[in-house]
Amino acid sequence: LQEGDIVSIDVGAYIGGVHGDCAATFACGAISREAQDLIDVTRQSFFEGIRYAKEGCRLQDISAAIQAYVESHGCSVVREYVGHGVGAKMHEPPEIPNYGHPGRGPRLLRGMTLAIEPMVNAGKAAIQLLPDGWTVKTADGKWSAHYENTVLITDGEPEILTAPAI
Repeated sequence: LQEGDIVSIDVGAYIGGVHGDCAATFACGAISREAQDLIDVTRQSFFEGIRYAKEGCRLQDISAAIQAYVESHGCSVVREYVGHGVGAKMHEPPEIPNYGHPGRGPRLLRGMTLAIEPMVNAGKAAIQLLPDGWTVKTADGKWSAHYENTVLITDGEPEILTAPAI
């Protein structure tokens, strides 16, 4: 890592028989305004999405809110990777894309736990998986950021179960 880079850190935990999952993107020293704007848009898109993480809403209400916020800031969402249910296993149904149409998908039920995780590119949505089978980069070489928390659907406002990453 070098001064001016940004780095995403994704952490999972297993405590008392259940998993939690969170991620955030951090600055390596002083970063460009473009990189900071991307981090801010990515983080805020999570909060725009969880406005719909309520009992009775549809899954893609979350997805559509994330996409609308991201695209209104000239960025794009990664489509190959999605959020997910989380609980006894780290990755459970349902998958939660960061794009979609409101009013679609299953209804959210009280007690569901979801790892909502916008992955946002400063440029186009296309990504490239490198030959190591692990490293992913944007196809256009622009910045990408990630923000995630595990959220509980309640009978009121959603509850963030992982400490919000700053």
